[in-house]
Amino acid sequence: MSVFVTKVLSLFLHPLSLGLGLVVAGLVLSQWWRRIGLVGAIVGVLVLWVPSTPLVADWLQGTLESRYPPTPIDSVPTADAIVMLGGSLKSPQPPRIYPDLNDAADRVWYSARLYRVGKAPLMIASGGALPWRNPDDREASVMQTLLADWGVPADSVLLEAGSANTHQNATNTAELMAERDFDRVLLVTSALHMRRALATFRSAGVDAVPAATDYQVAKTERTILDLAPDAGALTGSTAAIREYVGYLVYDWRGWITEGRSAEAVPDPKTVRDRPSRPDRSAEPTTNARSSRKGAPGPATHRPS
Repeated sequence: MSVFVTKVLSLFLHPLSLGLGLVVAGLVLSQWWRRIGLVGAIVGVLVLWVPSTPLVADWLQGTLESRYPPTPIDSVPTADAIVMLGGSLKSPQPPRIYPDLNDAADRVWYSARLYRVGKAPLMIASGGALPWRNPDDREASVMQTLLADWGVPADSVLLEAGSANTHQNATNTAELMAERDFDRVLLVTSALHMRRALATFRSAGVDAVPAATDYQVAKTERTILDLAPDAGALTGSTAAIREYVGYLVYDWRGWITEGRSAEAVPDPKTVRDRPSRPDRSAEPTTNARSSRKGAPGPATHRPS
C-alpha cells in the first residue's frame, strides 16, 4: 500500500470527511427512504459536532499525551544522538523566504535545547518529502537550517531525508545508527505522536528514549462553551483519531512488533543511570549515507 493510497484512505476516517459524507448520503437517501435518510443526516451532524467540542478534543488528545508526561530537561538521559521527527516545518516557497513553522515546531526547538545542554553530541534530522511533492523540499535540510539559526552547527546535524512516514523514519534511522555504531538515541516528537513513533522505532531495533514535546492539552477551567463546536478542537480531535488509527494500521502491517512497542515509559532515572559509552571522535558529516564514522565530541554550546 503506497503512502499516497494510505493518505487518501485515512481521509474517510476524519470527522469532517465522514460527517459530511453521512449528511450528504442521508439527504440523498431521504428522497426514497425518508426515515433512514434523516437518521443518516443526524448521525453525520453528530460525527461533526461531537469531535468539534473542546471537551471531547482535549479528552481524545489527553489519552495519548498523558502516556508521556513532560520530563525536566535535567532528568533526560544522555545518548549518542537526538532524533527529530519531521512534520513541523515547510520549506521557503514564494512568497515565503524563510521556513514556515507550525505547532509541531516545538520538536526542533526542544531538540536544539537538548543539544545545547549536552544531552547528545549529534542530531539526526529525519524527514523527507511526500512522493507527490517537490523532491527538493525535504524537511531534514529545512530543520538543519533552522537549527543553525538556534546555535546548532550544521556539521552536528546528520540528515535523514529519505523518509515519508514514521515507519520510514524508524527504518532509515536504524540503518544510520548501524553505520555510525550508535547504541541509544533520544526520540523527539510531539507527545500526541510519541506512542506510535516510539513503538515503531523500537520495533525497528532502535534503542529510543522518549523525549516528548509539543503538548496540546493544558489544564483549564471548563465552561458551557466547551460544548460548542470549534474549528481548532476539530483539528485536535482529528489528529488524535489519526494517531489511534495509524497505530492500528502499523500493527496490522507488522511495523509494530508486540512486546517491543513498550507502552510503558521507563523511569528517566533508571535510563539515566545506565552506563554511557566511551566518547568517540571523528570528523562529522551531514551525509546520512556516508561511510561509518564515529560521533564528534560533546557539544560545546550552552544556553546563554
